[in-house]
Amino acid sequence: MSQLTRSEAWELLTEYNREEFHLKHALIVESTMRYFSRKLGYENEEDFWGIVGLLHDLDFELYPEQHCIKQQEIMRERGIDPKIIRATASHGYALTVDIEPQHEMEKVLYAVDELTGLIGAVALMRPSRSVSDLEVKSVRKKYKTANFAAGCSREVIERGAAMLGWELDYLIEQTIFAMRECEVVE
Repeated sequence: MSQLTRSEAWELLTEYNREEFHLKHALIVESTMRYFSRKLGYENEEDFWGIVGLLHDLDFELYPEQHCIKQQEIMRERGIDPKIIRATASHGYALTVDIEPQHEMEKVLYAVDELTGLIGAVALMRPSRSVSDLEVKSVRKKYKTANFAAGCSREVIERGAAMLGWELDYLIEQTIFAMRECEVVE
């Protein structure tokens, strides 16, 4: 099962996740990763990037205290490609694991995981409840409010932007564009 199809990845995800919030988040991160694969010239790896995005929080609902640790065990037991295992685990760098994001895809995942949650929270505050009319300045305004979407680590988002060598506003802008493609709000 090393080469996982999208359908197999979804089946695995839903085996360990039932809450609508977690499933929506997985779909948003999957779509965002697909967007960035195309944007950054990895079109031929779009499915891989998407599967990594879909499975990145595989263990979070059932094993939050072992996040990014338990999912490695689950995936290894199923013979999943070690590249998927490493990539999904790397988004827990300096939080739960010491697997530092190295590939550009891993850095994108690290940067956008928390950011999609923050952007989704900002979008829900808007009359449209959508990212379709959301601007960077609106996200930045809420970004500065520590208790707004407090579970979304600004430190991780900023570290991710730095890993990519991107300005924070650029990362926010591109993530908004990515989320517009799937138009699912967290």
